[in-house]
Amino acid sequence: DLVIPPLKWVELPNPSIIDESVIIVAHDLTPSDTAQLNKQYVQGFVTNIGGRTSHSAIMSRSLEIPAVVGTKSISESVQQGDMVIVDGLTGDVIVNPSDDEIKAYQHKRESFFADREALKQLRDEPSKTLDGHEVELAANIGTPNDLEGVHNNGAEGIGLYRTEFLYMGRDNMPTEDEQFEAYKKVLESMEGKRVVVRTLDIGGDKELPYLNLPEEMNPFLGYRAIRLCLDQPEIFRPQLRALLRASAYGKLNIMFPMVATIQEFRDAKALLLEEKENLKQEGVEVSDDIELGIMVEIPATAALADVFAKEVDFFSIGTNDLIQYTMAADRMSERVSYLYQPYNPSILRLIKQVIDASHQEGKWTGMCGEMAGDETAIPLLIGLGLDEFSMSATSILKARRQIKDLSRTEMVQLADRALNCATVDEVVDLVKAKTTKA
Repeated sequence: DLVIPPLKWVELPNPSIIDESVIIVAHDLTPSDTAQLNKQYVQGFVTNIGGRTSHSAIMSRSLEIPAVVGTKSISESVQQGDMVIVDGLTGDVIVNPSDDEIKAYQHKRESFFADREALKQLRDEPSKTLDGHEVELAANIGTPNDLEGVHNNGAEGIGLYRTEFLYMGRDNMPTEDEQFEAYKKVLESMEGKRVVVRTLDIGGDKELPYLNLPEEMNPFLGYRAIRLCLDQPEIFRPQLRALLRASAYGKLNIMFPMVATIQEFRDAKALLLEEKENLKQEGVEVSDDIELGIMVEIPATAALADVFAKEVDFFSIGTNDLIQYTMAADRMSERVSYLYQPYNPSILRLIKQVIDASHQEGKWTGMCGEMAGDETAIPLLIGLGLDEFSMSATSILKARRQIKDLSRTEMVQLADRALNCATVDEVVDLVKAKTTKA
């Protein structure tokens, strides 16, 4: 996550045209821009705005491109020809570093890659605690191009396939056949391991110009994800058909994003079953073993988890949005970033409520937000009973190493104490005291 090429100014009408080594410095990069970055040439990027859980930051981790976002004014403080260090681990950006700083970062970079190499010995190991409790460590992906990282890092499945990236960086909607081929490729590559596909989650900061959606005052609270798909079935049905066709090639789970009411889940399920029947009438092979779940990213959904658990097959907690909606803190805003608190006891209680509701009905709960790969959160999540942790592929081996040093029994006690804390600092101090080795 450390790069030191010289800075070079480029016009960026289309990021995919970059064909030489550069660091991108910009006011902002949209998810669509980020999806088009070629990591062979883009050595890193820095932006004025954004947060750790903005989609461009999340995608940078998936692409293994060092990035620092939310610097406020970095684009105003660099000049063409400047030397720049981008530290994606600490969030530091150093313009025109000294010889000593360059030498120190070159050493840090070597240590980083040496540690990554050492972690590879855990690639085929189970994700099991000291006292034998096993969980699943899965990968988040955006396109079939991410599969190499999935396999290289020993993922036990795919916990989030962000299908919206099939729709980005183009001028028209992908056809049913195009989608089918992409889903089939991923399912075949995983050779029977579980693949959780999220249906189209567009809106918020992820726009499709060819849809001509109206501008909204609060796009993250607006016409997006399952709301858009149910309102425009001509967009939704081809995706459902493509997924159903691909289900014959692996272990497919489907989840619907941004579900706020049980009726939304029922309506989406009804459309899926209707298209399943249509395909069978056409003589197309479709699996009868597809699990249907929802993203839990709205507090209202978490509050009714016991009701949802009776009808869905699984939950996947999307903490990136769940935290911003619970704390009323825009995850893109640096000014309120102090309120974006994954370890807030209120968030931990919601997570516990969802997990317990699923287990009560014999179902399972995963997590696909950034919190799933967070080293402070992992001990708490083990204690809360989370079944599946889905994260950027590059975080998996580090998480596996951490889990193998934890006792599930002790983490249950830790989580119980954390649920009764009043502040984030109290929770963090608890975790540090319990997990820091003497």
